[in-house]
Amino acid sequence: MRKTAFLFLITLSFFFCKEGKDETPQERLTPGLYRAELQVSATHTLPFTFKVEAEDALEIYNADEIIEVDEISYRNDSVYIKPPVFEGELVAKITNGVLKGDFVVKGKERKVPFTAQKNASRFDVIEDAKADISGNWETTFSPNSESDSYKAKGVFKQIGNNVTGTFRTETGDYRYLDGVISGSTLQLSAFDGAHAFLFTAQVTDSTIAGMFYSGNHYKEPFKAKRNSDFTLKSANELTFLKESYNSFAFRFPDANGNQVSLADTRFKDKVVVVQIMGTWCPNCLDESKYYADYYKNNKDRDLEFVSLAFEYAKTEAQAFSNIKRLQDRVGITYPILLAQTGSTSKEEAQKKLPMLNHILSYPTTVFIDKQGKVRKIHTGFNGPATGEKFSEFKLEFDTFMTMLLEE
Repeated sequence: MRKTAFLFLITLSFFFCKEGKDETPQERLTPGLYRAELQVSATHTLPFTFKVEAEDALEIYNADEIIEVDEISYRNDSVYIKPPVFEGELVAKITNGVLKGDFVVKGKERKVPFTAQKNASRFDVIEDAKADISGNWETTFSPNSESDSYKAKGVFKQIGNNVTGTFRTETGDYRYLDGVISGSTLQLSAFDGAHAFLFTAQVTDSTIAGMFYSGNHYKEPFKAKRNSDFTLKSANELTFLKESYNSFAFRFPDANGNQVSLADTRFKDKVVVVQIMGTWCPNCLDESKYYADYYKNNKDRDLEFVSLAFEYAKTEAQAFSNIKRLQDRVGITYPILLAQTGSTSKEEAQKKLPMLNHILSYPTTVFIDKQGKVRKIHTGFNGPATGEKFSEFKLEFDTFMTMLLEE
């Protein structure tokens, strides 16, 4: 009898101890607007805003861009927020409604300190803007470096203190930038789950000079001058076949281990659009969304798309997992082949496609007609953040594809 009572007391004690441990459950996200900040340097934070709809759903905002996030989990006293498609995730503990942790990109071994709490504003405004930067700007990044310097076109719209726009380069754009001018200080930022961009600068009505931060691993100076006539080189003239080659060719595996080449029956007598890309690349994502939609609406024609993925994932298994995630989230039904793992080096990528003069940008698109002849190579992609330029691209793409399909 005594033994039975003793065991009962032990069991009861364990039960109450266990119940006591669970009396304070892990905090969850609560609905509302939040300002997040990434610590990109000792003196600078990159802010962005998001709205929690429910404990397992939120939206990230960058100007006109809304990124819906539905991959949110809670484990080991932390919340894991994973934006769509990309590998990066926000990992944080929640204490009294405040999030504190890191933005983590495991494959690149990068970690950026992260905090967030309820706040509707992206940047704080201290005084009225002393300049209006609406319009077009001729921009030079790394202006004092002969080897690293490159041109861009800043395109901005300002209403009061608020500024939106982007920088277009010859290989793509710097996303939906969202920010303010307070006095003569310009601050712009963007966060999409892959890239974290911050621009800080001093401005006048005719000049901009400042620093660009990409996460906490890279920064470079830039300067700009107002120039409504400035244009970049044509995206159709930067990449081309070497003189010793008269055709384009590839042979890479799909997720089932099948080697796929341009000589396969599925591509015979068809217009083929070959996209050189990576699942980690935001401009590639913008382009892939457009291509997936175009293919869905035209796949009954003599047309094929195929993507060649150059991945930093260290194993084929992880690379194909990233590829499948992209296909599932975007609705891509054409094949994405694995061209490279362990590196996104453009020099290494060019060795895989030696007929090209270089791989200057992810993405790059090769247009091949029904006779197998390369008709055009388009370098980079100007996505929705570029506004009018994106509209021009869609019109040019549709017109050119219609011509090839009707030949």
